[in-house]
Amino acid sequence: MIALDAANSGRATLTGPVTFANVNAVLDEGTRAFKAACLTVDLAGVTEVDSTAVSVLLEWRRAAARDKRAIDYVNLPANLKSLIQLYGVAELIGV
Repeated sequence: MIALDAANSGRATLTGPVTFANVNAVLDEGTRAFKAACLTVDLAGVTEVDSTAVSVLLEWRRAAARDKRAIDYVNLPANLKSLIQLYGVAELIGV
């Protein structure tokens, strides 16, 4: 689930699992919600991940670049950081 900060449209929080079971819904929800020119996505509330979570972060970054927007990720859970390192995409994701 994605929640945009009502007071600051440049901040969003992602909570719950990001896995194969819900990846399309999470991806679509973020693509629709993320319209700010500069966005920070807080991932502290993410409870479960698999490799599809890495794909979501990469796709949101690609979409932001296409639209000439900036996107940053903060408070990544340790298991997500491990997957990012395993796949060698830390530089692409910006962590």
